[in-house]
Amino acid sequence: MKNAAVWLLCVFAGSTMAAEINVLSAGAVEPGLRAAAGAYQKASGHQVKITFNTAPEIRKRISGGEAFDVVIAPPAALEEFAGAGKLAAERASLGRVGLGVAVRPGAELPDISSTDALKRSILQADSIVFNRASTGIYLENLFKKMGIFDPILSKTTRYPDAGAVMEHVLRGKGKEIGFGPVTEILLHRDKGLVLVGPLPADVQNYTSYSAAPMTAAASAELARAFVGYLGGAESKALFVAAGVE
Repeated sequence: MKNAAVWLLCVFAGSTMAAEINVLSAGAVEPGLRAAAGAYQKASGHQVKITFNTAPEIRKRISGGEAFDVVIAPPAALEEFAGAGKLAAERASLGRVGLGVAVRPGAELPDISSTDALKRSILQADSIVFNRASTGIYLENLFKKMGIFDPILSKTTRYPDAGAVMEHVLRGKGKEIGFGPVTEILLHRDKGLVLVGPLPADVQNYTSYSAAPMTAAASAELARAFVGYLGGAESKALFVAAGVE
């Protein structure tokens, strides 16, 4: 019944003048979100304009007073925004994203079959690349726990976001290993980037993402309709196909 109600709301919204839905989203869900937004646009006639940022940048923009129709971020960030009166009550869980290892086309595949193997591969690599966002913070702490952060510091390159990491790895050389959300790696697969695989289960880190309408949305009804669609079965299948579990 819930999916049917959401669909009817989309149809009703589509029967009026076409509008633009402005979305501020974490970049880790980009492949799935683009697919879902495309399907929604086709069904409703409304355009979905998406701005991607890291979680820290999303916090900065929302705290700074910027207004969007829908925000997609980890649940903790959404609760923070809701506490400040910036979000409506509706929520749609989009799934979770794990971390993976990437190398450029034709590069030797590092052994990441276990945590010990991953540690050896990192120490033997010519260079390591990861970001400074939430993914990078986790990896930094993981490498410290593994006792390899200081030894690899001189051969480590970091970027503000995962997209820049993947572009670096594509242009790299030697035994270079890149780390980032599995979805971001898959997003660059058409350029030749190789997903070696996810991190070993005992050191894997998942980040969940949800969508919510902003109280400052230009059209509260349309924002709720889009969030409802994102929580539906059709959208879920698109996110799963894009690597969002």
